[in-house]
Amino acid sequence: MSTIKDYLTTDHRECDEIFAKMEEIANDKDIATAKELYQEFAERIEHHFQMEERVMFLEFENKTGMTQGPTQMMRMEHQQMRSILSQMGDSIEASNNDKFFGLSETLMIMMQQHNMKEEQMLYTMAQQHLSADNDRVLDMMQSMVTE
Repeated sequence: MSTIKDYLTTDHRECDEIFAKMEEIANDKDIATAKELYQEFAERIEHHFQMEERVMFLEFENKTGMTQGPTQMMRMEHQQMRSILSQMGDSIEASNNDKFFGLSETLMIMMQQHNMKEEQMLYTMAQQHLSADNDRVLDMMQSMVTE
């Protein structure tokens, strides 16, 4: 079984691949396929956020007592990304490519910075504190269904 850090980092990469494919298809003006990929990406990233917020962050906070630290910042960033993602959905539905690509560029930069903070700092801290609970936490995340 993998580590919490490896599992979530791999999930970041898989979300990034869908995002890149969505942008590429939208750039090729295949709006129907771009909408499908947008939906797939939106669902995947929401699932990722939920695994972190409902499982890993809570486990980390319970173990360390740190509720106002990095997890609070990551939750705030998740909310910002959800807002941009929602606006992207509206713009792709309206076939407003300029707005869509402006928002997708903003989201990509935010995701890169966010993922780097999680992967280099938070996941490492979580792995240290949750190593004894690694398999249980992984099972909880893997068994999650997005609501």
